[in-house]
Amino acid sequence: MSEGKKRYHMISWVAEHYQIHPQTLRLYEREGLIKPTRSVGNTRLFDDDTCTRLEFVLTLTRDLGVNLAGVEVILNMKDQLDTLQGEVERLMTAIHREAARRQGVPREHALAVRPREGLVPDEGE
Repeated sequence: MSEGKKRYHMISWVAEHYQIHPQTLRLYEREGLIKPTRSVGNTRLFDDDTCTRLEFVLTLTRDLGVNLAGVEVILNMKDQLDTLQGEVERLMTAIHREAARRQGVPREHALAVRPREGLVPDEGE
């Protein structure tokens, strides 16, 4: 599969693949736990990201016994953490670029500077 092309699955495939009733998938959508896209004919289409989110929901409900209200809280917290992580990564990139600029690194090299994985320095530093 190429990077720019997404795969989409119909509700019948998702229901069979994950051994879940289509009505349960519709309930999860109504509750805002998953957000499948719609075709021109209004058919639900599940992309890989939606299926990954569904897998997380199913792990919470089936394996951990979390009720739907709990799943909603957990998903909201996860979404907020993902947003914050993106902001931290953008800030770290900006800090590294500014540090490189102050050290006189040419702009094209500063743009290539990537933040380190962790925010805590290694022991040798």
